Amino acid sequence: MTQPVVRFAPSPTGKLHVGNVRTALINWLFAKGQGGTFILRIDDTDLERSTAEYEQGIRDDLTWLGLTWDKTFKQSERFHQYDAAADKLRDMGLLYACYETADELDRQRKLQRARGKPPIYNRAALDLTDEDKAKLEAEGRKPHWRFKLSGERIEWVDLVRGEQAIETSSLSDPVLIRADGSYLYTLPSCLDDIEAGITHVVRGEDHVTNSGAQIEIFQALGGAAPAMAHTPLLVGADGSGLSKRLGSLGMGTLREKGVEPLAIVSLLGKLGTSDNVEIRASLDQLAEEFSFDKIGRSPARFDEEELMSLNAALTHEMPFGQAKDRLAALAPEAANETFWTLVRENCQTVEDAAKFVPVAFGEITPLIDDEDKDFIATAAKLLPTGDITADTWGTWTSALKAETGRKGRGLFMPLRKALTGRERGPDVGVMLQLMGRGRAVKRLS
Repeated sequence: MTQPVVRFAPSPTGKLHVGNVRTALINWLFAKGQGGTFILRIDDTDLERSTAEYEQGIRDDLTWLGLTWDKTFKQSERFHQYDAAADKLRDMGLLYACYETADELDRQRKLQRARGKPPIYNRAALDLTDEDKAKLEAEGRKPHWRFKLSGERIEWVDLVRGEQAIETSSLSDPVLIRADGSYLYTLPSCLDDIEAGITHVVRGEDHVTNSGAQIEIFQALGGAAPAMAHTPLLVGADGSGLSKRLGSLGMGTLREKGVEPLAIVSLLGKLGTSDNVEIRASLDQLAEEFSFDKIGRSPARFDEEELMSLNAALTHEMPFGQAKDRLAALAPEAANETFWTLVRENCQTVEDAAKFVPVAFGEITPLIDDEDKDFIATAAKLLPTGDITADTWGTWTSALKAETGRKGRGLFMPLRKALTGRERGPDVGVMLQLMGRGRAVKRLS
């Protein structure tokens, strides 16, 4: 295979979420695994809805995930190229003016359905004379512009779906330019793919039906259609759509929750494939393992609990140096290697360490049950004098066992609850060293 050139083409009209990040990731893994090129194209032809803030957010999120690009450009800087391409298609008789309103087109479709015909555009505009057009424009109507499809069978071998075919006679001639003169996605995208040398278009399977028309546009513009790969869409764990949850699954939200980039790409890179879903060491490893042959045809099920489980696995092994700055943001004293090594196995995210900061360094409300009050009082008397050391916990609990006859849960749980205010958590002996003698005595009292 020649080195692939692929593109990820988000519109800066919103924030990135797991669905479009998965598309970006698959493009990136494919390109990098083959020594190819990954292009970030900003599809900002919708000047009213596109914002610089969203564009920067897209760039920041991709950078955070490690999906850096080799080249980038913005469609808003290429309108004159799109105008020239549109003129070329007009000269070829492949781009024609249409004057129907949205209501008229809707009525046309309903009538066609009633007659048992497919609800596609009837090409009535092709019969308009120059006089007809002048009359319509005198009424204040402005044309939208459609691409004239050949009506032939378009075939390609999809890298995921195998042999595919679209009868373009079953499609409406696609609108390329709106009545206000603005471009829809198709023409700019096809021209950009030709001029950027895109070898493979990798996207969701909801674009399959668009491919027949787009292949004809590629050919009309004088370019070869790229190879195509249409991947199954991402759905929720229960098989439902993710549209209602996309806000909570945005990269900004996940980052705020403390989710690690490697957990996100490890999950999204393996969902819907024949590989096991587990943490990979790096994006490079994911790229080495990537193959379109591994992608199944069923929808890929995204489970946020699975994401958090992967994140927990990363957190449990995270070295102190990697967590230090985020711990310091929780509390200055939390940037402590002993503290992090102690609590990380009880955290799904680095930020979860916050719940143990007051236990080690601050004030808590001890939990002492009525039936344990005498035992805790005895424990307070038997706490070894002097500084708390690594030997203190063993010496102390042995003395308590001998004095009270308690052992196992009956011995250790009351101490845990009194010293930490919790029934579960990190090793109490090490936590005792962090909290120090003063806090321990106060909590036991």
